[in-house]
Amino acid sequence: MISHIDLKKYAKNLRKTILNTAYKAGSKSAHIGGALSSADIISVLFGKVMNFDKENRDYQKRDRFILSKGHACLAYYAGLLEKGFFSQEELNTFEEDGSNFLGHPVMNKNLGIEFSTGSLGMGLSIGIGLALASKKKKIDFKTFVLLGDGECNEGSVWEAAMCAPNLKIENLVAIIDKNKFQQTGTNSEIMNVDPLDEKWSTFGWNVSSINGNDVLALADYFDNIDYKKPNLLIANTTKGKGFKFSENNNAWHHGVLSKKIYEDALDEIEK
Repeated sequence: MISHIDLKKYAKNLRKTILNTAYKAGSKSAHIGGALSSADIISVLFGKVMNFDKENRDYQKRDRFILSKGHACLAYYAGLLEKGFFSQEELNTFEEDGSNFLGHPVMNKNLGIEFSTGSLGMGLSIGIGLALASKKKKIDFKTFVLLGDGECNEGSVWEAAMCAPNLKIENLVAIIDKNKFQQTGTNSEIMNVDPLDEKWSTFGWNVSSINGNDVLALADYFDNIDYKKPNLLIANTTKGKGFKFSENNNAWHHGVLSKKIYEDALDEIEK
C-alpha cells in the first residue's frame, strides 16, 4: 500500500508515461483523452487497492482488472509499468510491428495484461464470469472492470448490468469513467444514457458517484466499499485530464502530438 501523497505522484507518473508513449508513437493508435481521464482511477486501483504482484503473476487469489474501454490502454500500460511488470524500453515499442503493446490490450499474463479487450461492451460480462468463477471455486479475489460512459451505448453493457445482481455477485466493482465524450462528440448529443445512477440502482447495484480525478476521494471510496452486492462507481472525470491542450477537448480522443505541444505539456506537468 502507498500513501495518499505517493498516489498523487503515481498518477503524475502515469500521465507522463502516457504523454511520452503517445509522442513516440506519432500517428499510431494513441487514444490520449480517454487514457488521461482514467489515469487517477488506475493509479488508485494499482497503487493502493488491488492485490497483485509481478513476483507471483499466477497467484490464484490475485485481484483481476479488465479495461473494458480498451482504447485507453496507455493508462493501463503506464500503471503496469509503475508496478514493474516490464521496462520502459519494452513499452517504447508501443504499436510497432511485433510489439506486445498494441492500441488495445492483448492478453499477456507475463506482462500483467489479464484479458484482450477492444470491442466495446465486452468487459463487464467477462468480469461477471470471473467473479462467478471465484465464488464457485471458493477462491477469494475481487474483479474490477473499467468502462467508458460512451461504452454504455452498447446493449451488452445493460444485459450484464441486469445479470450481476441476479447472480448475487458480491466481489465485483464496475467503474464508469464518465468523461462525457465519445469518439465523435458528446454523449448527450449521440446517445444520452443518464441518469446512470438511477438505472444501475434499479438493477440492484450499490451505486456511488464521486470525482474520478481526485485520488484522495477514490482512495476513500475503496477504503469504505461494501461488498454485499455488486458495486458501481460513477467516476466523474475530465477527458484529457492533466494538460491544458487536451482537457475537455475531444480532438484529443485520437490526436497526434506535435513536438511543441509535447514539450509544453512536459513543462506543465512538472510545474
